[in-house]
Formats: sequence, C-alpha cells, structure tokens
Amino acid sequence: MPNGVEMQSLTNFKIISGIIGSADMTTCYIRNESSRCTFFDNLNKAFFTLFNYYYGLTPMRTRRICREAMKYDYVFIDRSVFGVIAKRLRRMNYPGRVISFFHNVEVDYFDAKLSQRNPFRGIMLRCVDANDRYACRYSDRIIALNPRDDGELMKRYGRRADVLIPVAFKDRVPDLRNQDRMTSPRPLCLFLGAYFPPNNEGIVWFLKNVLPRVDIQMLVVGKGMARLVEEEPLMRGIEVVSDAPDVKPYMEMADIMVLPIFKGSGMKVKTCESLMFGKNIIATDEALEGYDVDGTKIGGRCNTADEFISCINDFIAHPRPRFNDYARSVYLEKYSEAAVKKLFEKILYD
Repeated sequence: MPNGVEMQSLTNFKIISGIIGSADMTTCYIRNESSRCTFFDNLNKAFFTLFNYYYGLTPMRTRRICREAMKYDYVFIDRSVFGVIAKRLRRMNYPGRVISFFHNVEVDYFDAKLSQRNPFRGIMLRCVDANDRYACRYSDRIIALNPRDDGELMKRYGRRADVLIPVAFKDRVPDLRNQDRMTSPRPLCLFLGAYFPPNNEGIVWFLKNVLPRVDIQMLVVGKGMARLVEEEPLMRGIEVVSDAPDVKPYMEMADIMVLPIFKGSGMKVKTCESLMFGKNIIATDEALEGYDVDGTKIGGRCNTADEFISCINDFIAHPRPRFNDYARSVYLEKYSEAAVKKLFEKILYD
C-alpha cells in the first residue's frame, strides 16, 4: 500500500503524461524501496546526506539526471527534497523550465517524522531544509499544496509558490453501490493512516479520550500499523489491518471516517480519499487543512474529545446515508484529476 506522497506523485505523473504525452517523457526514479539495501548502500546514503543528497541521490546520479535533462524542455522535480537537482541544472545553464513540487514544507514534515532519539536527526533536518531552499532558489516554477505551505515557504525561504495545486486523485470508485444504505446504530468508524508520528498520536488520543465514551465499532487500516499494536496497549483491543494491498474494501465498509490529526504539513491524502469515496468524515482542522469544504456537511469538524463524542453520538441517534453526496461532489469539483489538470497546464505552458 503506497503512502500519501507516493500516491500524489503517481497522480502528478499521470496528469503530466496525459498533457505532454508519455512518449515525450523520461522518468528517473530516485528511490526504489523494492530493492534491498546492503550495509554499504546505507552507509553511502548516510555519507551523502552530509552533502545534501537525500533518499539515495548521489552526485553521480545527479550529474547523470542533469545530462539527460538537456534533451528536454522541462524538468519536473516531484519532491523538494531533491532540490539539489535544480541547483545543479542551473549551474549547468539548463535552458528549459525547472518545476519543483512541494508535497510538504519538507523540513516541517521530517521534523514530525523523525524521532527525537534519532542520532542523525539534526543532519537529516539540515539536509531537507537545504533542499527546500535550493528548490525555491533555483526552480523556475514551484508548486505548493495550500496557502499554509505557501506562507511557510515565504517565511523560511523568501519565495511564494507560483501556483497552488491541491492533493488530487484519479477517480477509483465509479461504481457507488449501496449509497442508499443508512449508517449503523453502532457505526463502523475507520481510521486510515500509516505508522507515522502524527497518525500514531492521533489514533492513540482517540482511543484514550473518545472511544470509551461512544458505542462504535473501530477499525484501523494503515501501512506498518502492526508496529503500533506492539508499542501501544490501547491498540490491542481493536481491529487493525496492517499493510493492506488496497484500502477500497475497508473504505466501502465504513460508516464514518474519523481523522483525529493534530500535527503536520501539506494536505492529508486520507482526506481526499475519504471525499472520493463519498464518506461521512469527522475530522480535525489539521486533517481538513487545505480543503475547501463545509465541515458540517461532510460529517463534522471536531478538535476536542467532547466535540468528537457529540458528533459521533449524533450519528448514532440520527442515522443518515452512508454515502455523503456533498463529500463526493466536492471531490469531483475540486480534488479529482480532471479538476486540477488545468492548473498543471498553466504551470507548464504559461
């Protein structure tokens, strides 16, 4: 099951290849998680991080990518942690357009992701901060997801995004059966999220402060979440599906998506997925950051335990359709591939 950034990268690729044509593109994969890393590989990565090459990027690979780029009119860097590529392209007097896509303000994302006990935390944060800065300085166009990230880029690096393009997905649910079914008197609430500190903190908070006071069925689905079950006793009393190949069956089962996320950067991909499936969504401000939605119409905007409890109990007392027409319409209008395609055309051709 790919993570949120990987899903958004795939969407970006599909949209751009649809505009330009896949025959006129070359794709360079920096990171390949399917291949096994030897001890030497990991040592190599750690060494090059000191020089602001991250995720397996090296000076040799960067030079090779930049030489290949000279054949093309555009270079689309699909994550700002590779900003060092933009820097080298400019030093090579690359004549085309360099576009960098910020999935997050990466230094904020990694600050949340990396353990305080990680001995390399400071080096890694310095590396991603440098690459964000390179992306801002050396790219012709930069893309951010939302106004918050745009403001943070201006504050940190003195540059605003040229365009805001929100999280978007290709529609994977054309068959919307059972949309007339009502939510259960004991609703199935789904938390979707990979093993990641803000997700871990959010679901543990929910299990501690909300679950004991509501009569619901609880399901957690996410990459690596078996690890959290081992670490957190509260997780052992609920159903957890770790590393599911496809979240669709679980999304279709759920009466309500609960998204108690309190920290982060960028936009939450799980929110876009929930809108795409036309789900009732009870979410915090952070989970809805960057989404132009009416919180009351999607299900509920909640930031305290009492607010979550009140909203869930209202679903229990007053069942409503499991399929939320409003959520689905917001997805189609604003967060589908078709909705953002014109924004990509603008950044490529203006």
